[in-house]
This record gives sequence, structure tokens and C-alpha cells, in this order.
Amino acid sequence: MSTPKLVGISGSLRSGATNTKLLAEAARLFGDCDYSRADINFPLYDGDDEAATGVPAAVTTAARLIADADAVIISTPEYNKGPSGVLKNALDWISRAEVKPWNGKPVAVMSAAAGRAGGERAQMILRGFMVPFRPVILQGPEIHLAGSRDGFDENGRLTGEIYVKELTELMQALRGLI
Repeated sequence: MSTPKLVGISGSLRSGATNTKLLAEAARLFGDCDYSRADINFPLYDGDDEAATGVPAAVTTAARLIADADAVIISTPEYNKGPSGVLKNALDWISRAEVKPWNGKPVAVMSAAAGRAGGERAQMILRGFMVPFRPVILQGPEIHLAGSRDGFDENGRLTGEIYVKELTELMQALRGLI
């Protein structure tokens, strides 16, 4: 089998975001793979703009990256008890692309947040957002990295034995779906 292609989507655009760090750790724990992260810094979705100028090239690029992947990992922060607006906007835009990348695609979701629940509500809502696209979403183990600012060492490695164990299990399960 060729080297699997794994794509990450971080629900945070912030430099040094813990969700982006969590994706990097997930890719590392996935093992040998061709990992890339989709850029979801898209304009706000507006149907009038889409009608006037079409789907932005950045959206088409992200949709094709997802379509060409063997599996996708998504990590969401929790803002006001839900996923980030940038992540929802990206999902809305990608649904408008000519290529429909999600159907049957193995997907693992996770969350990292400053709060003690680690983004559990955001992750639950994200799972609901994905339903119309019909991916194959792994059901667990669920990764809710609480207190995420303190969840990584100086090299960006995930700390907390239970998180490493469960993220490894999630990535092994994802690899098994390919």
C-alpha cells in the first residue's frame, strides 16, 4: 500500500493554536503518512458573492485536498459553547465546491480548548455539522483536550499520558478505515 494521505483541518487560524498543535500530534501518532493541513482562511460565505464571482480558488483547493486524502482529521476550539465560526464557514464553503469531498471519507474529530471540558460541546456540534456530507466519522475514543494551553511541551508534543494513549488509539482506528 502506498503512503496514506492525511489532511488536517484546524478550526483556529491563530498562530500557535492548540488545535493546530493537536492535529500535528495526531499526524505524528498516525504514523507514516503524507500529512498536509488545509488552509481554511476563506472569505465569509455570501450567496450573492458566490453568484457574482463563483467559489473562491482557495475553497476549491481545500476541497480537492480533502477529496484526494485517504482520511481527514479535524480539530475544533470551543467558542461560546460551539465550534469556531471559521470552521463552520469553511464547511459551508466547501459544500459549495464542484468536488464533493466528504462522502464516505474517514474522518476523526477532536477538540482542544482552554476550558475544563476541552471543547466537548463544540465537538458534538461539529459532528452534527458533518452529517449532511456523509463522511465516516469515528466515534471514539473522543479527544477533548482540556486546559489546552498547558497541554503541550516546549517541542509541541502532547503531554498527559491519557491524551497520548487515546489519540494514538484514535489514529490507529482511523488508519484501519483506510
